[in-house]
Amino acid sequence: MEFARLTQIAQQVVAAAQRRLPREVRAPALAVPVCYEPFPNQGIRDEGWEEDILGLFVGHEHGAELRDDGAPLPPQILLFLENIWDYAEGDEAIYRDEVRLTYLHELGHYLGWDEDEVARRGLE
Repeated sequence: MEFARLTQIAQQVVAAAQRRLPREVRAPALAVPVCYEPFPNQGIRDEGWEEDILGLFVGHEHGAELRDDGAPLPPQILLFLENIWDYAEGDEAIYRDEVRLTYLHELGHYLGWDEDEVARRGLE
């Protein structure tokens, strides 16, 4: 599938996921940009991330923006759509579900939650 179509689907899925978030989470979720990339760039791979990662949160966690701890980028969620498409083995329903799960996972990192907290809040 072409990257433009993968992006269009992912944007729809993320918007729907955001609408279903609990009220206390929705505002911070809408404040953090979601960037759609085909694959992780060389800089991300040079930091030790696998080339087949599905998503990544970079920047300060929510509520920590005023700290100066050396985070080089503003908060953002990166979704690697070609990797998610490959993971879904070309199945659009699986792709949609994995985009949603990956977005919620990375949103949890933005909110400072570990995997257990994400599950406890029903965001997986």
